Amino acid sequence: MMDIDRTAPVVVELHQTVHAPLETIWRLHTEIASWPAWNEGIDTAVLHGPLAPGAFFDWTTAGLDIRSTVAELTPMRRIVWGGPAHGITGIHVWEFEETAEGVQVSTRESWAGAPVEAAPQAMHLALEESLQAWLDVLKTTAENRS
Repeated sequence: MMDIDRTAPVVVELHQTVHAPLETIWRLHTEIASWPAWNEGIDTAVLHGPLAPGAFFDWTTAGLDIRSTVAELTPMRRIVWGGPAHGITGIHVWEFEETAEGVQVSTRESWAGAPVEAAPQAMHLALEESLQAWLDVLKTTAENRS
C-alpha cells in the first residue's frame, strides 16, 4: 500500500469520527465532480474517466489549479491521490473505518518541493487548516444527509 512521503518537509495527519453511514461518506468523498456543491473550499472539480487507479482529476482550491492522479482505490476503505502542483509534490491518503462510535475518517498528506522548503511552517499551517476544514464539512454534510 502506498503511503505519504514521511520524509517530506510538511506532513499532516488528522482524524474525525463521522456519525453517518459509510456509504454516504464514501459517496460524498469520491463523487469528485460534486465536491464544489458541498465543500466551499473547492471551486471546481472534474474527474476524467471512471474513478480508478490511473484516473486523474482537475480541481481548483484556494485559487490553485491542481491535477491529481489516483494511485490507489479500495472501495469503501481507502483512496490515495497526488501529483505535482505549483512546485509542490503532494501525496494524499484517505482511509475510512467503521467503528462502534461511527466512521473514523483519517487523512494524511505530505508536501515536498521548493515552495514548501522555503516556508515549511506556513505551508504546514495552510495544509492543516485545509484538511481540517475538509474533514469538518465532510462530517457535517454526511451527518445532515443521514
